[in-house]
Amino acid sequence: MLTMLGGPRRFCDGVTRRETLQAGAIAACAGLNLPNFLRAEAAADRPPGKAKSVVVLYLHGGAPTQDMFDMKPQAPVEVRGEFKPIATSAPGIEICEHLPLSAKWMHRTAIVRSVINKSNCHNTMPSYTGFEEPLPDLTILRDSYPPSMGSVCEYLKDPAQDMPAYVHLPAPLGWGGGPRKAGPYGGFLGARYAPLETICEPYVDKGTPTDIRENPALIKGIPRIADSRLADGVTIDRLSQRRSLLEQLNYGVRQMEARMPLNQFDRFQQRAFDVLTSHKLAAAFDPKQIDERVQQRYGDTLFGNSTFIGLKLVQAGVRFVHVLWDWYNGRLSNLQDFGWDTHMWNFQILKKYLPVVDMSFSSLMEDLDQSGLLDETLVVIMSDFGRTPNVNKDAGRDHWTFCYSVVLAGAGIRGGTIYGASDKHAAWPVDRPVSTADICATIYECLGIDPHSLITDKLGRPLPVGHGGNPIRDILV
Repeated sequence: MLTMLGGPRRFCDGVTRRETLQAGAIAACAGLNLPNFLRAEAAADRPPGKAKSVVVLYLHGGAPTQDMFDMKPQAPVEVRGEFKPIATSAPGIEICEHLPLSAKWMHRTAIVRSVINKSNCHNTMPSYTGFEEPLPDLTILRDSYPPSMGSVCEYLKDPAQDMPAYVHLPAPLGWGGGPRKAGPYGGFLGARYAPLETICEPYVDKGTPTDIRENPALIKGIPRIADSRLADGVTIDRLSQRRSLLEQLNYGVRQMEARMPLNQFDRFQQRAFDVLTSHKLAAAFDPKQIDERVQQRYGDTLFGNSTFIGLKLVQAGVRFVHVLWDWYNGRLSNLQDFGWDTHMWNFQILKKYLPVVDMSFSSLMEDLDQSGLLDETLVVIMSDFGRTPNVNKDAGRDHWTFCYSVVLAGAGIRGGTIYGASDKHAAWPVDRPVSTADICATIYECLGIDPHSLITDKLGRPLPVGHGGNPIRDILV
């Protein structure tokens, strides 16, 4: 049966929207537009996914994964670089010596070593959505773009759920460099399915230089929700009264929806009300939780603190958490940190960055495991693309989209596995190449969302939510 994605709400005649969509899918493909308000959901007979939640640790800028998870110790020095591999908890799997804590979790982890991004460099759209077409301008956010995986989870959310389904930490993608970048948002589903984004005030320890690229300062800070505290004198009762008045005012606004996209407002207002009144959400962002012990375990950085809050959000019931390691180029602060764009001093930079990733990932895995949530939480380490096989004259690695690694661990993953292989220089896949759409399809599969299910864009065209990607069955349980 051809399945169109539709939510579980019932119409007044008792027929679910899902049933209506299944019955009308062929008609939709024939050219009939579906109403924009229809929601997406997997087919009724599809088994639930192993993962109830996902935490993505995103290393923005093109992480050199051949210096992390796909090392080539037998290659020439200009290829293999300075680091050595170490054994892990999974027999036969080796990773970088600067990831010793992560090495203890490889028995719960799969490494995909043959990922190809067919789009342009620094294009984050493919890794967020699976859509690999090159973009004319990476900083223009178009409402015709496909939705991110997190936005699809927000679209599928049970209307009775008071927590957001999708949270993006610690700030919008591209915030540190000035303009936002396409990828994390609701796209043609609408801005109301964009993530709940936090804000942060990044800083470095007093006296730390911020303009030495070969010795970048570790960025610190704690993400928070903007305007998440009730104003002085405003009680919950008063807030509820204001909400009732607002709903009355919105009645008139709804009459204009056919001419203007004002229907976005209801969801924004609902989210704002939930933020102000949700004790679970407030507790997840309580900075008092990030005590000295947490800071030591997670790396005492903005990325580490964001990862810890990601844990708390999963515990509170958030379905998709995206933790971003962005760059800061001085346009919005005095910080000079180019993130994972290591054109120069690649190994010096990684000696500072990898221990933070190591502590954040391993602490997240340990805390999920001890709380019993690892069996229902998928953890992903990914970047937007990779780096060149050869080290350049500046001891760096340049842009390379043709082969890199993605790490998946926890719920739904067959631990201790390697999928695909790169050649002896980590330059090209030589076994089972994987697209970014395949990675996204694998994440959808773990969540119990059929990546081949159809969703309508703004023109009413049915498109597969996974953009043609196929789950990597060999790494799934």
